[in-house]
Amino acid sequence: MKRTAIALAAAAFALGLATAPAYAADAAAGEAKAKKCVACHGKTGISKSKAYPNLAGQKEKYLKDQMKAFRDKKRKNGIMNAQMRKFSDDDIANMAAYYASLGCPQ
Repeated sequence: MKRTAIALAAAAFALGLATAPAYAADAAAGEAKAKKCVACHGKTGISKSKAYPNLAGQKEKYLKDQMKAFRDKKRKNGIMNAQMRKFSDDDIANMAAYYASLGCPQ
Protein backbone atom coordinates (compact mmCIF):
# COMPACT_ATOMS: atom_id res chain seq x y z
CA MET A 1 0.00 0.00 0.00
CA LYS A 2 2.79 2.41 0.93
CA ARG A 3 4.65 1.63 -2.34
CA THR A 4 1.49 2.30 -4.34
CA ALA A 5 1.00 5.66 -2.63
CA ILE A 6 4.63 6.62 -3.32
CA ALA A 7 4.35 5.52 -6.95
CA LEU A 8 1.15 7.52 -7.40
CA ALA A 9 2.70 10.59 -5.80
CA ALA A 10 5.77 10.30 -8.05
CA ALA A 11 3.58 9.91 -11.12
CA ALA A 12 1.48 12.93 -10.16
CA PHE A 13 4.63 14.99 -9.61
CA ALA A 14 6.07 13.92 -12.96
CA LEU A 15 2.79 14.67 -14.72
CA GLY A 16 2.73 18.11 -13.13
CA LEU A 17 6.21 18.84 -14.44
CA ALA A 18 5.37 17.53 -17.88
CA THR A 19 2.28 19.72 -18.17
CA ALA A 20 3.71 22.86 -16.58
CA PRO A 21 3.65 25.80 -18.97
CA ALA A 22 6.96 26.57 -20.63
CA TYR A 23 8.75 29.81 -19.87
CA ALA A 24 7.35 32.44 -22.20
CA ALA A 25 10.08 34.54 -23.75
CA ASP A 26 9.75 38.32 -23.60
CA ALA A 27 9.97 39.80 -27.11
CA ALA A 28 10.13 43.37 -25.75
CA ALA A 29 13.16 42.49 -23.62
CA GLY A 30 14.61 40.76 -26.68
CA GLU A 31 14.22 43.92 -28.74
CA ALA A 32 16.19 45.86 -26.13
CA LYS A 33 18.96 43.23 -26.08
CA ALA A 34 19.11 43.10 -29.89
CA LYS A 35 20.18 46.75 -30.29
CA LYS A 36 23.74 45.73 -31.24
CA CYS A 37 22.45 43.29 -33.86
CA VAL A 38 21.07 46.15 -35.95
CA ALA A 39 24.44 47.06 -37.46
CA CYS A 40 24.59 43.79 -39.42
CA HIS A 41 21.07 42.35 -39.36
CA GLY A 42 19.12 45.58 -39.90
CA LYS A 43 16.73 47.59 -37.75
CA THR A 44 13.79 45.38 -38.73
CA GLY A 45 15.77 42.11 -38.85
CA ILE A 46 16.27 42.48 -42.60
CA SER A 47 19.92 42.83 -43.54
CA LYS A 48 20.96 45.32 -46.20
CA SER A 49 23.97 43.14 -47.02
CA LYS A 50 24.02 39.70 -48.58
CA ALA A 51 26.86 38.88 -46.18
CA TYR A 52 24.48 38.79 -43.19
CA PRO A 53 21.28 36.74 -42.87
CA ASN A 54 17.83 38.13 -42.28
CA LEU A 55 16.55 37.28 -38.80
CA ALA A 56 12.98 38.57 -39.09
CA GLY A 57 10.43 35.81 -39.36
CA GLN A 58 12.79 32.93 -38.66
CA LYS A 59 11.40 30.24 -36.38
CA GLU A 60 12.01 30.99 -32.71
CA LYS A 61 13.58 27.62 -31.89
CA TYR A 62 15.93 27.85 -34.88
CA LEU A 63 17.10 31.32 -33.84
CA LYS A 64 17.56 30.23 -30.24
CA ASP A 65 19.53 27.14 -31.25
CA GLN A 66 21.79 29.11 -33.60
CA MET A 67 22.49 31.89 -31.10
CA LYS A 68 23.35 29.35 -28.40
CA ALA A 69 25.60 27.49 -30.85
CA PHE A 70 27.50 30.74 -31.57
CA ARG A 71 27.73 31.59 -27.87
CA ASP A 72 28.98 28.12 -26.96
CA LYS A 73 31.36 28.09 -29.97
CA LYS A 74 29.71 25.01 -31.44
CA ARG A 75 29.16 27.12 -34.54
CA LYS A 76 32.27 29.05 -35.54
CA ASN A 77 32.24 32.68 -36.60
CA GLY A 78 34.57 35.12 -34.88
CA ILE A 79 32.15 38.05 -34.95
CA MET A 80 29.11 36.08 -33.81
CA ASN A 81 31.05 34.09 -31.18
CA ALA A 82 32.24 37.39 -29.66
CA GLN A 83 28.82 39.05 -29.86
CA MET A 84 26.87 36.15 -28.35
CA ARG A 85 29.21 35.32 -25.46
CA LYS A 86 27.70 37.98 -23.22
CA PHE A 87 24.11 36.74 -23.49
CA SER A 88 22.38 34.40 -21.05
CA ASP A 89 19.91 31.69 -22.05
CA ASP A 90 17.06 34.05 -21.13
CA ASP A 91 18.55 36.87 -23.24
CA ILE A 92 18.83 34.51 -26.20
CA ALA A 93 15.27 33.23 -25.75
CA ASN A 94 14.01 36.82 -25.62
CA MET A 95 15.92 37.88 -28.73
CA ALA A 96 14.70 34.79 -30.61
CA ALA A 97 11.12 35.66 -29.61
CA TYR A 98 11.62 39.22 -30.81
CA TYR A 99 12.99 38.33 -34.24
CA ALA A 100 10.42 35.56 -34.72
CA SER A 101 7.64 38.04 -33.88
CA LEU A 102 8.64 40.35 -36.71
CA GLY A 103 7.16 38.03 -39.31
CA CYS A 104 8.55 36.98 -42.66
CA PRO A 105 9.61 39.70 -45.05
CA GLN A 106 7.45 40.05 -48.15
